Parts: sequence; structure tokens; C-alpha cells
Amino acid sequence: MSKKSLGLLLSALLFSFGLLAQNTLHPTSQAYEYPTEPEVLEKLEQWRDQKFGILIHWGIYAVPGIVESWSINNEDWIRRKDTTQSYTDYKKWYFGLKDQFNPQGFNPEQWADAAAKAGMKYVVFTTKHHDGFNMFDTQFTDYKITEGPFKNHPKADVAKYVFDAFRAKDMMIGAYYSKPDWHSQYFWWDYYATPDRNVNYDIRKNPWRWNQFKEFTYNQINEITTRYGGIDILWLDGGWVRPRSTVNEEVLSWGAPIPDFDQEINMPRIAEMARKNQEGILIVDRTVHGPFENYRTPEQGIPATMSADPWESCITLGGAWGYVPNDKFKPSRKVIQLLVEIVAKGGNLLLGVGPTADGQFLPEQIARLEEIGKWLEVNGEGIYNTRAIENFKDGKVYFTQGKQKEMYAILPLEEGEKLGETISWTVNAPSKGAKIQVLGEKGTLKWKTESGKTVVTLPKSLQQKLSNSPAIVLKYN
Repeated sequence: MSKKSLGLLLSALLFSFGLLAQNTLHPTSQAYEYPTEPEVLEKLEQWRDQKFGILIHWGIYAVPGIVESWSINNEDWIRRKDTTQSYTDYKKWYFGLKDQFNPQGFNPEQWADAAAKAGMKYVVFTTKHHDGFNMFDTQFTDYKITEGPFKNHPKADVAKYVFDAFRAKDMMIGAYYSKPDWHSQYFWWDYYATPDRNVNYDIRKNPWRWNQFKEFTYNQINEITTRYGGIDILWLDGGWVRPRSTVNEEVLSWGAPIPDFDQEINMPRIAEMARKNQEGILIVDRTVHGPFENYRTPEQGIPATMSADPWESCITLGGAWGYVPNDKFKPSRKVIQLLVEIVAKGGNLLLGVGPTADGQFLPEQIARLEEIGKWLEVNGEGIYNTRAIENFKDGKVYFTQGKQKEMYAILPLEEGEKLGETISWTVNAPSKGAKIQVLGEKGTLKWKTESGKTVVTLPKSLQQKLSNSPAIVLKYN
């Protein structure tokens, strides 16, 4: 492939299907099922207190800077601008990126430091995406970071050093793991073509091969949960790998083909093993609602309503999950306001940040994270350890509640918007004689509630001082 045609292809892959592959809100009418194990419930409440985490997609796709994995899928929604290269040749090129992936600048301490300064409290790191390239030293395939040009680096077992760096910042640790594996001969068997994201052979006619895949998956998750220290979250992606009986309107909305046989991997057995290895570990079998989806994970968007059940919006800082050249990163103001809305509606925000092929965050990414952290240093009390309430919003004002029933009213401000003399709302009125203060500021504010409307008066000095803030947080009882 010439440099020119490669460039055209990479641009097409980024813009024509990068967002389509990921932009799913996972709508569902199926009720959430709370875990029953006390240790899992305790871990779940701990996770709900954290509110803000980082999702790190990193793999061979960072070398050319394209969307992770999806370009080797052959479903008809994928468009490649370069029509001269066969699908077989493209897959060979993509899988061969392992021989170019040599991140000599790999710096997990930089990542963890940036995340901590942003006010993030947990990490989810991609141990393996759908393309099957392993970012840990698995013993069950040689398609891994420790078998390429990076193998002699002292931090070649990447997942270990990522988890260690974030543990050193006292963060909860999450391991992303893709259930489908498009490199494995037990999932995409070379004997047949690979027409879509599903297993490419009839499991009913080839039970041995599928059983081998189930054992492969079990063994890899066993490795992750025994060899890499304490793991708090097992974040399983690839929701089309599931029992056929669980296919619902949500799955059908993806528009992907549905085989007329099960693609189940025996989640009860995997969960039992994982929780034997890691007591109380949260299991997030994304979109497969039931006992192994301990919290919901709407993607690239926010649900319209509040939910008292645990959930997490996973949203990218830029336009892509992994590194792509010239990505456009969201302003810190936008991320802060997303966080406010998500927390007020009862969720956590998992922000996607992709390192470069060399293994570092870009200066622009670090700058955005630092700006977010500066706001949370002052206003985090209204975010962390809070819970949603029924009347979570009135007009532009969002509300959260602390564990001692203290209330927080949060007013987002757009760039250039002037802060007025008053902030008002008609729900969640302060109790008689309550004190209202702006987080980070001394003194209390004048307020009154008349005819159901609470009006808080801001002195001119505060109006001017806070006019550039992404959001103002008021605390009251």
C-alpha cells in the first residue's frame, strides 16, 4: 500500500465509521438486577462514590492512528475509501501492525499522574480489544505486546505497569476485556470468510472449536484476575457474544446480524472464578442485562432521565477512543458540565483518553485534564460521594445530595455567559434558617423562598470572580 493510499484509507476509517461504531446509548426496558453478594454490593457502593474515571484504549491501532479494531470487521456499514486493496490483504496489514508497535516512550506514571490531577478516581485499561491483540503477557496466544519488538523492554508486560501506576495513586482498578477475539482461530476460523462481528462458523456443527474458545476466554480472565494484583472491575465488551435468549430490542437496534445459535461463554463459571480470585470484583458484562452486569454503561451519551440504579457514561475526550492524528478534544468546560449532568442523574463519567503509539498522553490531553482537576479541587464536594435525587434539575440548575443529606445546587455557565445577581430554583428548597455558601468561598449568601421559589443573591464581587467558571456549586441543608 502506498503512503498516499494508506493516508486516504486511514482518513476514511476515522471519519466514515469511527463514531458510528461507538455511538450507542444502549436503550433498554429491562430492569436492572442488583447483585446479591455482600462483598459485591460493598464494592459497588464504593465505585458509585468515585464518580469520575478514565478509560484507556491502547493497542496496535495507535500505530497508524485509526479506530480500534472495527476496520477489520466486514459489515456493510464500513466504508473504506481505498477500493484497490482486498479485505484479506487489509486484515493481513492490520494484524501485522504488531511488528511495528514498539512504544519506547511508554509512561504509565504520566497517565496516572494526569488522571489524578484531573480528579479521576478509577481506571479501566484495555487488556485486549476485539482485534485480539493482548496488552498483557498472556500464555494462551503469542499475539501480544510481549512477543513483538517491545518484548525486551523492562515494562513489556504493559497491563502490570499501568495497574501498578494507578494503584500508586489509590485508584480503583478496572480491566477492560473483549469477549470476541477476531484474531483467534477459535472465533474467526480461517477455514471460512469473516462476514461480520460474530463467530464465523456454526457453533452447533463445530462444538469442539467453540469449547476451545470458551476455555481460552476463561483462562485469559483467570490470568488477569490472578497475576496483576487487586482488580476491582472486570469490564467486558463485545455484547454480541451472549446467549441468544438474551437478545432484545437493544441488541437488534445495533443493526448487526444475529446468528440463530448461542454465542454464550458460560458467564456463571467465569464470574465464579473471577470472584474466587478477586473477592467482590464488579463484573460489567456490557448490555447483557442480568446478574453479571453490575452497572450499566451507556456510550457516547447521557440518558435522558435520572436513574437510582448504578450506571456509567463512557464518553471520549476527543472524537475517538484511541489515538488519532489531529483529534479535536472537548473543552474542559464541556467535560465538567457532562460530569455535572451525569452525576446529578445518578451516574459516573468514564472519560476515554488514548495514548500515542509511543505510549504517552499528548500535551493537549494533559492540559484538559489539569483544567478539569482544578475545578474539582474546589467543587468536588458536590460531585464525589453524592447520590441523585428525584428532582435532579430545575431549569439550568442541577442538584446532588451528600450522605448527610446536605444539598448541592450546581449552575453550569457557558463560555462568555455572565453570572447574574441571583440564582433561583423551585424544587429542593432549603430548610428554614439554612446557610447557603459557594464552594471555595468564605461567608454565606442571602436567600429567601417565597411561593415555592428559592432565590439566592450573589454579591458583585462573586459575580465577577466566578463569571468564567464552568459551573457554580452552592451548598445548603
